[in-house]
Amino acid sequence: MSKGEIDRVTAEFFGAFDNRGGRVAEVDRIRRLVLPAGVIVCTRPEFTVYGVEDFIEPRQRLLSDGRLTEFSEWEVSERTDIDGDLATRCSDYQKSGTLDGRPYEGTGTKTIQFVRSPDGWRISALAWYDHT
Repeated sequence: MSKGEIDRVTAEFFGAFDNRGGRVAEVDRIRRLVLPAGVIVCTRPEFTVYGVEDFIEPRQRLLSDGRLTEFSEWEVSERTDIDGDLATRCSDYQKSGTLDGRPYEGTGTKTIQFVRSPDGWRISALAWYDHT
């Protein structure tokens, strides 16, 4: 059951940014998926370390102000290692949408650290970089 729950949390994380078909991206769900003191790191184009709230706010704005529309990102492959109450997942992903009126596409890699909390599997740390 652990792998299935980790799959679900991962899919819910990727789905938080989806604003296709006029839907409102549910970026605020990240507060439920990531531990309050979780760390989120982007390695490029500029190395940036975020807390949960610092990560959510600019993405919520970008996905709701009309600049980034018809956006989604999805996992295309993954490897998950589980050891007791700890898990690590390495995901390759793709993304697409329309940014400032132009097609926007890319690929990347995310590494996600999970811990089994009293409330189930939660993300404790996430790092990513975009290939394109």
